[in-house]
Amino acid sequence: MLTVLVVIVHVVVSLTLILLILLHSGRGGGLSDMFGGGMGSAAAGSTVVERNLDRITVAAAVVFAFTTVILAIRLQ
Repeated sequence: MLTVLVVIVHVVVSLTLILLILLHSGRGGGLSDMFGGGMGSAAAGSTVVERNLDRITVAAAVVFAFTTVILAIRLQ
């Protein structure tokens, strides 16, 4: 039962992580340009939205790492 719950959380977090990474603007811009994130290279990464997106992405990555370790231990 616990393993099923962890797998569900793992799948949801992995899809969320994919979406969050795609929202980041790279060298040529990203999907965040569609939502008003592309404001030039001088202001790239300095807006509140970009900082919050970074924080949410890191939090999702940490949850993904924890669920990966939990699944690795549970499925031995």
